[in-house]
Amino acid sequence: MTTMTEASVREFKMPDVGEGLTEAEILKWYVQPGDTVTDGQVVCEVETAKAAVELPIPYDGVVRELRFPEGTTVDVGTAIIAVDVAGGAAPAAAPADVPEAPAQAAEEETEPQGRQPVLVGYGVAQTSTKRRPRKGADVPRQEPAAQALQSELNGHGPAAAVEVAATRPLAKPPVRKLAKDLGVDLATVTPTGPDGIITREDVHAAVAAPAAEPVSQAAPAAPAAAPAAAPAAPVTFDTARETRIPVKGVRKATAAAMVGSAFTAPHVTEFVTVDVTRTMKLVEELKADKEFAGLRVNPLLLISKALLVAIKRNPDVNASWDEANQEIVQKHYVNLGIAAATPRGLIVPNIKDAHARTLPQLAEALGELVATAREGRTTPAAMQGGTVTITNVGVFGVDTGTPILNPGESAILAVGAIKLQPWVHKGKVKPRQVTTLALSFDHRLVDGELGSKVLADVAAILEQPKRLITWA
Repeated sequence: MTTMTEASVREFKMPDVGEGLTEAEILKWYVQPGDTVTDGQVVCEVETAKAAVELPIPYDGVVRELRFPEGTTVDVGTAIIAVDVAGGAAPAAAPADVPEAPAQAAEEETEPQGRQPVLVGYGVAQTSTKRRPRKGADVPRQEPAAQALQSELNGHGPAAAVEVAATRPLAKPPVRKLAKDLGVDLATVTPTGPDGIITREDVHAAVAAPAAEPVSQAAPAAPAAAPAAAPAAPVTFDTARETRIPVKGVRKATAAAMVGSAFTAPHVTEFVTVDVTRTMKLVEELKADKEFAGLRVNPLLLISKALLVAIKRNPDVNASWDEANQEIVQKHYVNLGIAAATPRGLIVPNIKDAHARTLPQLAEALGELVATAREGRTTPAAMQGGTVTITNVGVFGVDTGTPILNPGESAILAVGAIKLQPWVHKGKVKPRQVTTLALSFDHRLVDGELGSKVLADVAAILEQPKRLITWA
């Protein structure tokens, strides 16, 4: 009887709700043990590195167990809820005349419950993958970590790999570079990765570890030096004077993306200060236009259109860099990203095919994008595939900044505050509406001439909005 009951339990695993995501935090459970659920019913809300997403259950039944409490970060592929389907269709069951199925099911249930390997963009990796043996001379069988180490030796034979493996810590090249940059000796780092591989987290942990630890290890060889060791760093902090906030979800992803972008793409930033008085007048006129009734009309709308026109006139700027193939990938479409500050951190949803939209359609799309972001309902799909981005720092009263490229994009335009300033207009100093624009671009595929042309075109349109008609 117990066996039948357990056989009716189905486990729902944390899915990859975005391209290549490896984990998500459970924000809220909508069901509790004992509740009845139906196929397609939303059972919880999770926050990924890109957005908050509601997860529907894929079958009918009664909730048996919630595997994790709210606030827990769970790896993709890990079971988060168990549901008793109560004798319903059992996808994992097999006919009695197939002897292999029970053995396979038993093998799957004996898999370790720890973190499973994840293939970026493809979810959880299969652990049964086999590799065809190489032809030629026999090579001693090695564990995956040793194989990675041997390939890193670039030409040393198996004997040399075994000899070095005994003394050289196992770590991938990026991790070794990180350790070198931070001044960490990998020999002093405790590995936590599979097969004893040192991970990036291990290196950061070594940096945060008390400085007295290496000294204490060397104490037997030099007892006299022990009293001079620095005191261990305190493990507590004054909660009345400090607040520590765990970095996870959107903020964690943003930090990683910005570090990767800043140290991968060679950034160049150019600035221009422009008189936007006529643009501000046009904004007021459009607000009264019946075609824009009910739509959000603001300077960002015309700035977005100006950038789209500038890209049309200089299409080479709308591209990305393919590092693997050493190619420039030119895009014949514009997915316009708009940086949005939300309670969960900075996100950059984009308007798909913005280049093909009329001004009213662009206004409608911008309004929907902002409203969705403020409500925290931006989907991962809305943040994928961007080609260029606009960040409006002017809403905070900032003149401008040097924006960092959104990963995979070639340019980002920062818009500063629009202020009334003295300006030479028609030979006289007059008060005019003025702003400063900053364009950052990837210098691998956008040179100074191209970047300057794009920025100059945007500025020219904002100074004389009628160019939207003549240039579009």
